[in-house]
Amino acid sequence: MTTSFNLAWRLFRHEARRGELTIILLAIVLSVAAVLSLSLFSERLQGALKSRSAAFIAADAQLRSDDPIDEAWLTKAREEGLSTAKQVATRSMVFSGDDMSLVDLRAVNEQYPLKGSVSVSDQPFGEKQETKTLPAPGEAWVQARLFQTLSLTLGDDIEIGDGTFRVTRVLVDIPDAGFSIFNTDPIALINMSDLDKTAVTGPGSRVRYVGYFSGQPNNLDAFSDWLLPNLNDDLHSWRTVADDESAIGRSVASAERYFLLASLLAIVLAAVSIAVAAQRYAQRHFDPVAIMKTLGATSKVIRQVYLYQILFITALGIAIGLIIGFIGQQIVVSLVADRVDVSLDVWHWRPLIIAVATGATCALLFSLYPLLQLFSVPPLRVLRKDISANLRSRSIQFIASGGAIFSLMWMYSQDLKISAILFVSGAALVLGLLGATFVLIALGRRLGSGRMGPWQLAWARIKRRAMDNSVQLISFSVTIMLLLVVLVMRNDMVSQWRSQLPEGTPNYFLINITPDIQPNLDRHFSDNGIQIEEFYPVIRGRFVAVNDEGVNTDVSKEEEPNREGRRGLGREANLTWSNTLQKENKVIEGQWHAGTDTYVNEGIYPVSVEEGVATRLGIKMGDKLTFNVGSEIVETKVTSIREVNWQTMQPNFFFVIHPDVMKSFSPTYITSFYLPTERKPELTNLLRPFGSITMFDVDARINQLREIVDQVSVAVEFILVLVLMAGSLVLIAQVQASMDERRQEIAILRTLGAKGGLIRQSVIFEFVIIGSVAGFMAALANELSLYMLQTSVFQMEGSLHFEYWAIAPTVGAVVVGILGAFGCWRLLTLNTSQMLRKMV
Repeated sequence: MTTSFNLAWRLFRHEARRGELTIILLAIVLSVAAVLSLSLFSERLQGALKSRSAAFIAADAQLRSDDPIDEAWLTKAREEGLSTAKQVATRSMVFSGDDMSLVDLRAVNEQYPLKGSVSVSDQPFGEKQETKTLPAPGEAWVQARLFQTLSLTLGDDIEIGDGTFRVTRVLVDIPDAGFSIFNTDPIALINMSDLDKTAVTGPGSRVRYVGYFSGQPNNLDAFSDWLLPNLNDDLHSWRTVADDESAIGRSVASAERYFLLASLLAIVLAAVSIAVAAQRYAQRHFDPVAIMKTLGATSKVIRQVYLYQILFITALGIAIGLIIGFIGQQIVVSLVADRVDVSLDVWHWRPLIIAVATGATCALLFSLYPLLQLFSVPPLRVLRKDISANLRSRSIQFIASGGAIFSLMWMYSQDLKISAILFVSGAALVLGLLGATFVLIALGRRLGSGRMGPWQLAWARIKRRAMDNSVQLISFSVTIMLLLVVLVMRNDMVSQWRSQLPEGTPNYFLINITPDIQPNLDRHFSDNGIQIEEFYPVIRGRFVAVNDEGVNTDVSKEEEPNREGRRGLGREANLTWSNTLQKENKVIEGQWHAGTDTYVNEGIYPVSVEEGVATRLGIKMGDKLTFNVGSEIVETKVTSIREVNWQTMQPNFFFVIHPDVMKSFSPTYITSFYLPTERKPELTNLLRPFGSITMFDVDARINQLREIVDQVSVAVEFILVLVLMAGSLVLIAQVQASMDERRQEIAILRTLGAKGGLIRQSVIFEFVIIGSVAGFMAALANELSLYMLQTSVFQMEGSLHFEYWAIAPTVGAVVVGILGAFGCWRLLTLNTSQMLRKMV
């Protein structure tokens, strides 16, 4: 071993026994423990949520095709370690005696589903129960609506194509049933081996072939990398959990972004704590370095000694932090195990790597400037304590610290947008706080003069310790801002989720309501204590032209760049008309129908278009849209573009036309209602007088969505608690960093005759002032961060949070004041002689 290594090791052991390394060691432990616990919990939770989300597509990935899926592809998937399953879906007529109905026929093999489960019941609209079995050959499981339409009972025979099947179970739901109240016929589930005997997949039929794949993410990625180049965009569509655009998929995606955000903030908090601790560590070693230089130690030896010291501290801190972080997240997972589906058996290596990298990077880069200061201490400091380091420029500190934070955030998130938003917000806050420091100095000069009371003494100390207070003010403000971001995002996000599905959300839809039975239906339900929602008129029409330019009516909604001509919907559209803007719809361009009477008087009929379909089909304000409704042509002009919240469980439409143009058409109506679970058995009798009406049951989907949202909300709360704990520890570390200088100040004040009460009050008042200023600046920076995060990352509507402009300064003053008093309490209880001895 070299002399430098031996000297560093002896010094490390000596300081470890004396507690000299406590602050920086705790800071590194905090950084590693916080990042590991948050990251590992987030990874496990995201894995559990993705697994739950995978149940809604019956696998981790789906391959949809217009042609039979190549068996070689399925064989390749199995060679990559994936499980596979198959489904063939088509529309077909079902006959029972003289009655008939169109059904969504699904033929599946024995491996279906790979994720999720099929649920059945013993009677129509009965309680559901999950099953691991599938229809046997010759059997069919059909949904309750078909029992209503065809007057079926269990054991009856139905005809599908050329095949005859016995109805043995009431099908409640399958994992990938989807949700569409307009285009979903009742599902009939049969065994794949029975498909050929139906003869419904012959020439001219519209058949969808689906392959299901499930397995480890790396295996799935390897297979998709091999498969995608072999796909034809005109025939195939590859879909994974990440592509889920349903309400559930979007909620899970938002939660994942929140977990990422919380972990990023934990990294920033860790970096702040290490920066404060490293600064204090360097200042405490100015005298030993000066002595070593006086005794002839070269600069090279001194650099090696303290670099070894940092490496020893970093290694020990990382080891302890990993142990504490792992135990902490295990405790959290155990606490939420009954409410959130997080497995303790699943291990992820990425959080471990990130935690180690965070501890090492923060310790080294945030120690760079303090160490350079330490190395520049002149030998003359042995005789003159007023001489400190020769290094004055802080550009190195800003470059190293800023680069370290941004690099860690980007490395962890792999999301440049979130990293940039947080970094820019933090930089803006620091610049604002530097200006606030000059204001505090000016106030301290004015308020710190005159008769010396506790407030005057506090302001005088703020003025005297201006530079140190500016660093502490920045640290407090950054910490409070990050905690506010996590807290407010949690509140806004959970509130948004819950507002989508409030109690009483309609869980049943009625379609095919004719105008003559609408009044009787409304009265019948009212008599039975059930509130019917609004009736929406609906008629089927094909979108055929934009500005008299024909569109490709056979193009699907997915991107198909090889097609020529203007894109269309690829199917009939559901047209509605109203002069009242729907709930959760917002006009973002143009004018709603109620203000377009001039157009109507001129024979131009307005239409409002949903922004997503307008963007996809290249529709702009003022365009002329032509629809083919039955045998008639309807021409309209785009007078508004709407933003639609598709996450609400209510009917929404691509096109809403002015009522005047639709007077000659006879529509059917759609409506919805809420029925408590305990009243579900009443459905059969409730609908018996209206045999032509079709009911769509979304109660199961709503309950599944609520369950996931509740789980995500609980997890978000625990993430918030972990970040708050990390932030509190950072604040304590920041208070402890100023203890040495405060000890000297208090000793001098007591020597000059200041009373203990005056000193204690002045210290508390100083922290209260700094805390309130830090809270106010943090509230301003919080608004900037939240606006950019909400509008650019979480696709939420930006909003101001004025209440935090008052709450943050108050909480900052109280919390920082209490932490300051707590941190300085032992110091304030020492008598003058004890304090003077500790200074020697």
